[in-house]
Amino acid sequence: MGKQVTGLSRGDGLEPTAMSLLHKPLEFIHEDHLREREICARMDQIAQGSTVSASAINDVIHFLTRELPVHLMDEEQDLFPLLRRRCLPEDDIGKIIARLFRDHGHANEDTPGIVKLLEGLVETPRTLEDAESGALATYASHARRHLILENAIILPFARLRLTGADLETLCIRMCQRRGINHLQESDDAEGPS
Repeated sequence: MGKQVTGLSRGDGLEPTAMSLLHKPLEFIHEDHLREREICARMDQIAQGSTVSASAINDVIHFLTRELPVHLMDEEQDLFPLLRRRCLPEDDIGKIIARLFRDHGHANEDTPGIVKLLEGLVETPRTLEDAESGALATYASHARRHLILENAIILPFARLRLTGADLETLCIRMCQRRGINHLQESDDAEGPS
């Protein structure tokens, strides 16, 4: 495909990715990555002892418990298998995807503890212990390294190798995963032009 997508306004990562962007699934995934970077920045603020509102902490919890699992499914169940089918042997994409799967496994293992820590901070605001701060900072650091691989390698290969039919399939599956009836509801979510 290799075409640049134009006419999209980049989100600030402060809100979940707009469902109206699902008709461009690779851009939706990219926006999810921007959102995750913002969440990592908030986690760093919390880890450093900065004053962060309960609302901002709840936003991080929401991302970790609601948005991130769906995003990981988008990649694991659809994007990565499509790339394995379309990439050429010299692309050597299999090693990168294997590493990303391992990263996802670590995220799945570590997320419940991070969520529990954050829920405790919402319930009883306090200064974090060093180990807690370290756990938050490490989680955010691992997530950022993961995003670098996805943004620098996975998404460019997806733009280069996936066909129009692949992107349509990806779009349909991502809509289904979010309970949206393909593009009709995602277009409606955008509002009148």
